Amino acid sequence: MALAGVLAAYSAPAAKAAEWPGIVEAKDIAEEGFIYGLPIVMNYAVMYAYAVDKNSGQFKAPFNEIKNEARVFTYEDTAIVTPNSDTPYSFAWLDLRAEPVVLSVPEVEKTRYYAVQLEDGNTYNYGYIGSRATGNEAGDYMVVGPDWQGEAPKGIKKVFRSSTQFSLAAYRTQLFNPADIDNVKKVQAGYKVQPLSAYLGKPAPAAAPKIDFPKIDNDLVKAHFFEYLDFALQFAPAQPNEKDIRAKLAQIGVGAGKNFDFHELPLGHRLEVGLGMKQGDKKVDAYVASGAKNVNGWKIGSWFGDSAFFDGNWLLRAAGAKGGIYGNDSVEATYPLTRADGKGQPLDGSKHNYTLTFPKGELPPVNAFWSVTMYDGKTQLLIENPINRYLINSPMLPELKKNADGSLTLYIQKDSPGTDKESNWLPAPDGPIYLVMRLYWPKTEAPSVLPAGEGSWQPPAVQAVK
Repeated sequence: MALAGVLAAYSAPAAKAAEWPGIVEAKDIAEEGFIYGLPIVMNYAVMYAYAVDKNSGQFKAPFNEIKNEARVFTYEDTAIVTPNSDTPYSFAWLDLRAEPVVLSVPEVEKTRYYAVQLEDGNTYNYGYIGSRATGNEAGDYMVVGPDWQGEAPKGIKKVFRSSTQFSLAAYRTQLFNPADIDNVKKVQAGYKVQPLSAYLGKPAPAAAPKIDFPKIDNDLVKAHFFEYLDFALQFAPAQPNEKDIRAKLAQIGVGAGKNFDFHELPLGHRLEVGLGMKQGDKKVDAYVASGAKNVNGWKIGSWFGDSAFFDGNWLLRAAGAKGGIYGNDSVEATYPLTRADGKGQPLDGSKHNYTLTFPKGELPPVNAFWSVTMYDGKTQLLIENPINRYLINSPMLPELKKNADGSLTLYIQKDSPGTDKESNWLPAPDGPIYLVMRLYWPKTEAPSVLPAGEGSWQPPAVQAVK
């Protein structure tokens, strides 16, 4: 029996059938809706773990409070895939429903890179504070919700508008070396997050309604994806380029005023939605694999930006989130990434040792710093290893050994390359490898990695040595 016949055999009662799209259309809506909604649901999962569930094991702080992490991420941090382990983070999840929030930053020494990335529930990077965007001087900045109307008070340097009522401020503060951690703590102590009323010394407005946030984890997402999307969309007013996809989602019961429940659907509709989600997931994976330019085995592209950057390209947005949610705009940081060596063969620490050699004078061209980070190829998480090293970066250059010709070789393998080479060892998993290069504040003049994938500087290929 053809698919249409199978689904028809499990059709809904007449009343519901009249409201539900046709078999193929319903599957297509679920597919497009999955691609559209994946970053939104992924973001909600992180927000829930970081700002809602105090027992999540990843909890940071309640809304509108900052949590400074005076450390870098390790294999024990599992809420975010492909986490950055270069810069100690600070996090502030913002609830913008009742009033704006003011972010204050201290003066930071000019040699230290820092950035405050503002990212909303749509995973749009709608603004930056920091070394590249605003400089290293002290300042007060205001973040407002999508519906806020008013004027910025005196003393506010800039106003940033989130497209959703909940938003993330992610702070990255450069750590030069382990002994530098106390200096990072001093910078972090100067970060301040407060509601506008507190900043002005005025009474607070009425509190926003209490929300019963639904619990979420990876297993729950698989079975209840559209329920979470349905919940999250109530805090994300539709933008003009979302009207079409929102109207389609409403046809299967997802959106404002809806209460989607996958398990209450007739079996035929569940099959349609499930097939659509599966096809959507395949499309996202395919785009992650092929949506960037291949440069010596590294995939380089521009995956992150604001609403105008994506311009309704939901597949690009989903691929960026799945490849590494909360990535920066390419002008803030560019991310060459690879799962293959220079010959196109999959990287696998159980089968080969590898090298990555930068010729003399051809290190990544950046205004801030660069790094090469190792991840487990299956989970995209940092890996436990005997020397607790998750990356090699440019602040480590004084301790790294250069070759006789001035080039720099990194040894990528699961076992030590020997004491004479261990300074340049990047420990690998006993299995699939995922490598990510981070170029913070890449140079714009040649040689440059920009435009991402088309720049005059190219990362060298990873070479299998045995």
